[in-house]
Parts: sequence; C-alpha cells; structure tokens
Amino acid sequence: MRVLVAEDDVRLADLLAESLTEAGWSADVVHDGPAAYDLLLRDTGYDVVLLDWMLPGMDGVSVARRLRGFGVTTPILMLTARGDVRDRIDGLDAGADDYLPKPFDLDELLARLRALYRRSSHVGEAPVQVGDLVVDPATRRVVRGLVEITLSAREFDILYLLASHAGRVVTRLTILDEVWDGETDLRSNVIDVHLAAIRAKIDKPFGTESITTLRGVGYRLESTVGGR
Repeated sequence: MRVLVAEDDVRLADLLAESLTEAGWSADVVHDGPAAYDLLLRDTGYDVVLLDWMLPGMDGVSVARRLRGFGVTTPILMLTARGDVRDRIDGLDAGADDYLPKPFDLDELLARLRALYRRSSHVGEAPVQVGDLVVDPATRRVVRGLVEITLSAREFDILYLLASHAGRVVTRLTILDEVWDGETDLRSNVIDVHLAAIRAKIDKPFGTESITTLRGVGYRLESTVGGR
C-alpha cells in the first residue's frame, strides 16, 4: 500500500513515515498543501492520503475539496488538532473519508488507514445479491427490495463479508481478521453487538431472518427465512 503523508510538522511526518514503513507500506512525505495537491493530481497511484488540516500554502480542507473537484478519489484521512464538531463536518464535507483528532494513538491511525484501504479496494466490484438483499461494495449501499438501508462503516463491512460468503459459515475469527484486523479480543462481544444492530436494520423491519448464528462457530447469511 502506498501512502502520502502531508504533514508540516517534520518530526511527526518522519515518525509517521517510519511507522508506515515498519508496517510494510510505502510512504512519501510532503510538508505543505500545494505540494500535496500537485503530487496527488499527477500521481494517482496512492492508496491513502494522510492529510493534515493546518498545512502551509493551502490548508488540508482546501486540498481535499480541490482534489475531489478534479475527480481524484484517493481516500483521505484528515489529521487535525481542531476538535469542534463543526470542524469535523467541514473536513468530511470537503471530501475527507475519515477524521482523526490530535493527539492520536498510532495503532488507531494504522487501523483507520487499513480500513480506508479495504473500502477503496472494493471500488469496481459488482454488487452482491442474496435473495432481495443487495450489498454494493463500490457505493457502500445496502438495499432490501426497494428500501435503502443505512449501516455504519463496520456494519457494512461485516454484512459485505457475510454476503460474499452467502450460504457458508463465516467464523468469528475471520470477521475479526477482515473487519478489525484482529485488533479486538475474540472473547469480546463486539461482533455480537454489531450483528444485533445489522439484524435490527436488514431483518426486523421486513419481518425476515437472514443471518443465522452458529454458536461457538460463526454466522451465515442466506436468503430470508420467514419473510412476508
């Protein structure tokens, strides 16, 4: 994975580049907004951009907005010390895909980058249909029948994993590896909490039961049972 680090704090930028390299990724560094903007317009091979908000010459929000205006779709993780909700909204509305306030935990940063990379890698893939449930990895839309269903990012990732293996059991360990990169305890109930939320959105309103739990093993998604 190629990452562009756009950060004006030289020490932090070097630390990030070193951490990304140790994680097995390739990292390039720029220290101002115009350099980040020009490089991303010329080189479309980056998988993720780590973009600081307060860059000299052109702030991160302006960089993101202008890149999106020119059709650059490279995922952007915005870094900033600005913590107001309004600031986060402005960054996301400008085209950032995720937002991490400073100071941040390095492990969380790496996990968010991996998540952005996973999502972007689905672009161009065909929708998966299981019965009347359609899961589209390219647009991250979920539809049952004619009704569009809104899921959180993690809920979507879990559902897409299940839909991609429809009719087969997906183990808890597989879900942790694919969705959380193995960064949560297998004994945790975090998967159960997310599955309950997914069922509440894709099944309960429609009187259906499409996700089966096999205790101690995993979960299976299949054509709806008991649908009306």
